[in-house]
Amino acid sequence: MGDEYQSSRILIVDDVYRNIQLAGAILKQENFHFSFATDGKTALRVAREGGVDLILLDIMMPDLDGFSVCSLLKEKPETADIPVIFLTAKNDTESIVRGFDLGAVDYLTKPFQAAELLARVRTHVHLRITERKLKEANAAKDRFFSIIAHDLRSPFTALLGVSQYLRDGIDELSPETAKELIGGIHSASKNAFDLLENLLQWSRVQIGTAVFVPEDVELASSVRDNIGLLGVNIAAKDLSVENKVPENIRAYADARVVDTVIRNLLSNAVKFTPRGGRIELIGEEGGEVCRLIVRDSGVGMSEKQLASLFKIDSRQNTKGTEQEEGSGLGLILSKEFLDRSNGCLSVESHPGEGSVFTVTLPAFS
Repeated sequence: MGDEYQSSRILIVDDVYRNIQLAGAILKQENFHFSFATDGKTALRVAREGGVDLILLDIMMPDLDGFSVCSLLKEKPETADIPVIFLTAKNDTESIVRGFDLGAVDYLTKPFQAAELLARVRTHVHLRITERKLKEANAAKDRFFSIIAHDLRSPFTALLGVSQYLRDGIDELSPETAKELIGGIHSASKNAFDLLENLLQWSRVQIGTAVFVPEDVELASSVRDNIGLLGVNIAAKDLSVENKVPENIRAYADARVVDTVIRNLLSNAVKFTPRGGRIELIGEEGGEVCRLIVRDSGVGMSEKQLASLFKIDSRQNTKGTEQEEGSGLGLILSKEFLDRSNGCLSVESHPGEGSVFTVTLPAFS
């Protein structure tokens, strides 16, 4: 039994406390977490609060019997998919059939055997976790193709339009106008390349082919390189970008991961910081870790935006301060890279007050 199954939460519902104690003692044998309710109304409330992965439900209870509780659970979207196993002294065919008709996944007759109870719980918790992972994978797949269909198309649409205009009117355009159009082509090309690179790297992580090799990485140097790489975008918005990372701060991490994370965080800050704004990249070292802080004076984010910031299945439609397009994949990729590299990414933000992203990595010693 894997830890992810043992950490699942089981709700035991029975009006006889002795039965709850018995079922709880059996579940503890394999470190399952459980809560309990002694009546149907309490069971419904606990289930609707969330976090329940399986319900062991007695049939014979006062007020609301198990059949009624199961029926009400299946009526609500937030509880409809919680598997229900009936615990009952009844073993007649009619009761069993009725339970299945109401949406129960299994039943146990009392007095039940410990081995049988654990076997049924393992099976249905495993099925629930597998179903949840499948839904998440499907959502991620849909999001992935949405990015390809929409976000990757946008820069190429700009490329085709601007390059055609430049080709058709090159003899009549002033050098300044031609230079501006070429700058637009460069910017669109870079956006397309960055998005494609993120898509490829994210897909490697998902299929398990990404390899991370930690080494001595100088953070200040990587920050300088990425500021230079985004120089055109920074200059176009007249942003003040300061590299305050001391030269002696070194991380023990995959150099490609560090570079990708810094590029994505800086690109995000540029996108959401208004013209004439300020971006700071600050380095800190303490104990066995070092930190890179990216602080901007941008538009900031609401609590709702923060909650979905790193979810591949949550569509981020927010455009930059000058209508810059983006998929949000860069931040998702950065967090996944760091999670798999003994690092972490956190964020603090408030609307109108800018954002602060903090990267924590093992320090090189």
